[in-house]
Amino acid sequence: MDLAAYADATSACTRCRLAAGRTQVVFGSGNEHADLMFVGEAPGFHEDKNGVPFVGQAGKLLEKLLGEVGLIRSDVYIANVIKCRPPGNRDPQPDEIEACEGHLFRQIELIKPTLVATLGNFATKLLSGKPTGITRVHGVPQQVTLGGNEVTLYPLYHPAAALYTRAMLSVLEEDFARIPQLLGRPAAAPEALEPFVPEPVFERAPEPTVQLGLF
Repeated sequence: MDLAAYADATSACTRCRLAAGRTQVVFGSGNEHADLMFVGEAPGFHEDKNGVPFVGQAGKLLEKLLGEVGLIRSDVYIANVIKCRPPGNRDPQPDEIEACEGHLFRQIELIKPTLVATLGNFATKLLSGKPTGITRVHGVPQQVTLGGNEVTLYPLYHPAAALYTRAMLSVLEEDFARIPQLLGRPAAAPEALEPFVPEPVFERAPEPTVQLGLF
């Protein structure tokens, strides 16, 4: 089964309670042969309506960060731990993650990325298999086995956490700057991009404000 066929097979998933309130399954999007895969938390309002992950404000910031390291969205694959929007954009519950994680691991198995960048605590803890929070491990690559393949796991803050915090955004930019090196590529000249100006309303709630040393 290829990735497109697996996406079709999961479009009617009813493994957990989230199926009852979704508009559609947000499977993932991007280059199905990508060396770099991003894994976020869960779909928000806009993702649930469009069926594509990271299309709101956090997605715009993600695209800006990609541009700064010479990449575009179509170069990578983007997915979430949870494929259906939690009501009110609440955090995914443990049983929901357990029900849905098989879909993510199958995606990784089919795509075969060499670098998996986790965005935030939920993706980092699930794919690392460790309880350590994102504050301690962001920007620190580690070797793991995912989908039967050895990959480099690279934990990053979720873009939503950096939308309105300049210090957090600076850290995220610094961590992103290492991605070409982790892919075994020379640092590319970044695209000429306009400064990112977030809209005044989140399309999904960000992770709680993080203070260094608390997690």
